[in-house]
Amino acid sequence: MLAIIAALWEYGARKLPYLLPSLPKIGSSLRTNLGYYVHNALVTLGEATAGLAMGFAAAFVLAVLTSELPLVRRAVMPIAVVLNVTPLVAIAPALVVAFGFGPMPKLIITGLICFFPILINTATGLRSVPRQVLQVYRTMDASRIELLWHLRIPHALPFLFAALRIVFPLSIIGAVVAEMSASGSTRGLGTAISVASSMNQLPVVYASIFVLALMGVLLLLAVTLVERRALHWHDSTQD
Repeated sequence: MLAIIAALWEYGARKLPYLLPSLPKIGSSLRTNLGYYVHNALVTLGEATAGLAMGFAAAFVLAVLTSELPLVRRAVMPIAVVLNVTPLVAIAPALVVAFGFGPMPKLIITGLICFFPILINTATGLRSVPRQVLQVYRTMDASRIELLWHLRIPHALPFLFAALRIVFPLSIIGAVVAEMSASGSTRGLGTAISVASSMNQLPVVYASIFVLALMGVLLLLAVTLVERRALHWHDSTQD
């Protein structure tokens, strides 16, 4: 399959050289400027992981609150849905005005992109404990904290890891979108793509895209490995 894709790519590069660079040119760009790509990849990865951590913390706390307090659930969920359907690229300039040209606007955009899947999956997992199991724990006078720690959170872990498999690669997309849309960005693969596009340096553009795809695959693989270790007892990790 990869050979077929490579052959089709080379055919397209010969027919449309102004749209697609050849694979040797992309490889040459990666080899001769490896330090440039590694440096910018680390910047993007740092923004992605920091933004994901912010989004995860906020989503997890709100998921716990919405699972325990129906009033909070009715208040938070409509706002979360609005945030999810809001085009975040449109608010990037406002975030730059509010927080300056530093990393904060990029972290906020990345965190918001990752926020909704974590919130929905975690809240669903926390609330999906079988009623019979809850009744058994309550007959033993288990407190809300004990129910949360010993029952609800373990039961929600498969849902949480399902969300993480989505948002870890998505955080890379969020960081790149933030770098492209937030003014004042000078580093990162999103900025590298923007600058190279403006100068018609197609090999740099596609080499940067290749590095981003590789980063997304590696992050997804890392989450999958952690999930298999953490949920070895769950049916979802059995072959």
